[in-house]
Amino acid sequence: MKAIVCTKSGSPEVLNLVELDRPIPKQNEILLKVKASSVTRGDVNLRKIPRFILVPVGFLFGFKPMKITGVEFSGIVEAIGSDVKQFNKGDQVYGTTTGLTYGANAEYVCVPEKPKKGVLVKKPVNISFVDAAVIPVGGMTALHILRKANIQKGQKVLIYGASGSVGTYAVQLAKYLGAEVTGVCSANNSEMVRSLGADNVIDYHNEDFRISTTIYDVIFDAVGKITKSSCKKVLKNNGSFLSVKYPTKEKVEYMIFLNELIENGKLKPVIDKSYTLDRIREAHHYVEQGHKKGNVTITIE
Repeated sequence: MKAIVCTKSGSPEVLNLVELDRPIPKQNEILLKVKASSVTRGDVNLRKIPRFILVPVGFLFGFKPMKITGVEFSGIVEAIGSDVKQFNKGDQVYGTTTGLTYGANAEYVCVPEKPKKGVLVKKPVNISFVDAAVIPVGGMTALHILRKANIQKGQKVLIYGASGSVGTYAVQLAKYLGAEVTGVCSANNSEMVRSLGADNVIDYHNEDFRISTTIYDVIFDAVGKITKSSCKKVLKNNGSFLSVKYPTKEKVEYMIFLNELIENGKLKPVIDKSYTLDRIREAHHYVEQGHKKGNVTITIE
């Protein structure tokens, strides 16, 4: 099978397309024919961490550095181990390979039926494999962090970095919860953010929301570039400041909730660019520039 292998840190040029043996599922594992995966900001950051740091940190937190890159995936169940009960051959699924050594930028991947760190669920029928592949990381991150604020109907919620992967999901989730949503992004992305449900959009090049007269109940920094102290003047005294830098979790219950929203037309992914597996270096270069709208996908045939 074709797969993207990374054996050292560095620029996107350390990523190599190689031929490997197709994995064989263990008793508790599922073999997936991967239809699509993604390149996230996390993938880019992970690629640049020196191995002498990544290996001991991984040991400390219970994971091994990925030999095959890629965390998000969508695909079709090709085979199942003898102990697998919840999935069958032919099922269309999506999820993450978090905590596994072998990632999703490959034609096939084996994942446990019940991953310890990642998630695996059946794909909603009303979205494509490409759309599904970019939902888990950004969608679950936005959901996990927003739930900390216990958003109530009518509250004012500001999403800083509203055009990124986490930001686009956060806008839709906050709107679903009944908030009055303000998105902060560049002017080029304002119409897209409005189309996701934002009531107001601020172009950060021309206006600093931190010196406005509007007071917010919740401010969510979806790109990790601002601080709570810098937002004091526009955040209610008992308001919530949230950041994508906060620890997050991947849970099957999160994916089930996102599935329901997708099936009811309340949540959709934003895809900026799509690349084939052999153009993975281009995808990493593009994401590394820091200007992507929503998500970048990798299609695998």
